[in-house]
Amino acid sequence: MSLPQTMRAAVITAPGGPDVLVLSKRAIPHPGSGEILVRVRSSALNRADLHQRAGRYNPPPGVPQDIPGLEFAGEVAGVGPGVSLWSRGDRVAGLVGGGAHAQYLVTHERAVAAIPPTLSWTQAGASPEACITAMDALMQADVRPGDRVLIHAVGSGVGLATVQIARLLGAVPFGTARGAAKLEAAKAVGLEDGCLPGDRGWLAEPVRRWTAGRGIDVAIDLVGGDYVRETVSIMAPKGRIIVVGLLAGRETSLDLGALLMRRVSIQGTVLRSRPLEERIVTSQMFARELVPWLAAGRLAMRIDATFPLAGIAEAHAVLEKNETIGKVALEID
Repeated sequence: MSLPQTMRAAVITAPGGPDVLVLSKRAIPHPGSGEILVRVRSSALNRADLHQRAGRYNPPPGVPQDIPGLEFAGEVAGVGPGVSLWSRGDRVAGLVGGGAHAQYLVTHERAVAAIPPTLSWTQAGASPEACITAMDALMQADVRPGDRVLIHAVGSGVGLATVQIARLLGAVPFGTARGAAKLEAAKAVGLEDGCLPGDRGWLAEPVRRWTAGRGIDVAIDLVGGDYVRETVSIMAPKGRIIVVGLLAGRETSLDLGALLMRRVSIQGTVLRSRPLEERIVTSQMFARELVPWLAAGRLAMRIDATFPLAGIAEAHAVLEKNETIGKVALEID
C-alpha cells in the first residue's frame, strides 16, 4: 500500500497565543537508517507544547521546529534501512523531541514500545510522557517500599501517574494541588491525603500529621519556584527532592541550614533534551515496566478533554487555563 505524499500537521506560525496554531500540509518524513515511520493515531498536550508555542522553549535539533507534540501512539507505516524490530501495522507508542501533533512522524526503532490491542489509542497516546516522567523521577529518587512521597501538582497528568506508580512500588503518596477537585481525583487513584497551598510554612502542619513528625522521604516537584523552599523544610533526614517542572518559576530562596541538617538532596531532571541512547533506555523501561500495568488497568491516564487535530488551538487554550485534571488528548485521524 503506497503512502500519500503529504500529511496534516499542527504548525506554529509565530510565537504567541493559541491562535498562532494552524493546520497545514507538510511532506511526510522519510525514515533513515534504524528509523521507523509511524502513522500517528493519538497524542496529548504537555506544558512543553505551550512553552514552545509561546517561543520560550526551543525543541532539540533533529525534530520539526514548528510542529509541537512529545508523545504519540500509532501504527508503523514504513521502516528505514536496517530496521529489524518492527513491521508495518505494528502498534507502538513513545516519546519524541517534537513533531507528534501530525499524522506521521519518524523515530528510532528502539525508542518505541509495543502497545497491546486492548489499550485504546487515546489511552496509549496520552500515557508515555506522564508515565515515563513519573517512573523516571521515582527511580532517580531511589523510592523504596514504605517511603512517604510528596507530589506537587498532583492533579496533573504526571501527578496522577506518580500517585499510581508510587502505590505500585509500595510507597505512600501525598500531594498538593490548587483545588479540592484535583485532590479528590488524585485520591480516587490512590492518594493517601493532600492539601492546598497557602502562606509561607503551609506544608509543616499537614506533613507533621501525615508522617507522625518524621517528614517526607521523597518529593516529586512539578511546580518549582518557592515550592522547592517549602519542601526542603519538611523533608525527613536524607530526603530526596526531584524537581521536574517550573510552573511557579525558575528561582527561589533556600534555607541552607535545613538542607544541611537534614542532609537533603535536590536533583533536577528533564526528558526532552536527553540524547538518543538515554531516551532508548526510558522507552525500554516504559515497555518493560509500565505498558503491562497500563494493559492490566492497574495504571491509567485520566483524560480531562479530547480534541481532534483540527481543534489544536482550542486544546491549547483549555490546558493553559490550568483547570484540567489529568491529560488533554488529541485524536489524529
